[in-house]
Amino acid sequence: MVVEITTENFEKEIKQSELPVVLDAYAPWCGPCKAMAPIFEEIEKELGSSYKFAKMNVDDARDIAIEFQILTLPTFLFIKNGEVVDRVMGSTTKNSMTEKINSVLG
Repeated sequence: MVVEITTENFEKEIKQSELPVVLDAYAPWCGPCKAMAPIFEEIEKELGSSYKFAKMNVDDARDIAIEFQILTLPTFLFIKNGEVVDRVMGSTTKNSMTEKINSVLG
């Protein structure tokens, strides 16, 4: 299940997560974000037992987007022990994203 991140639940769901987190920073008006959404959900179905998958609307959580310097949409943050360890900016393939998740967070 993909968790929707807000300013209110960010600390609990991301910073305090026991599982490594893949966070999709998106906006509803962003075309590449819409194109990546089904890929992100497919990966979550395959890897969701090992990692937490979360989505954050940058328009609704501007303070977090600024804190993490999200300048390109979509941006995928890879978070381990509450810290960003890597990121992917823009669209990518399912295979490339899966490999990145496993190499960075695995």
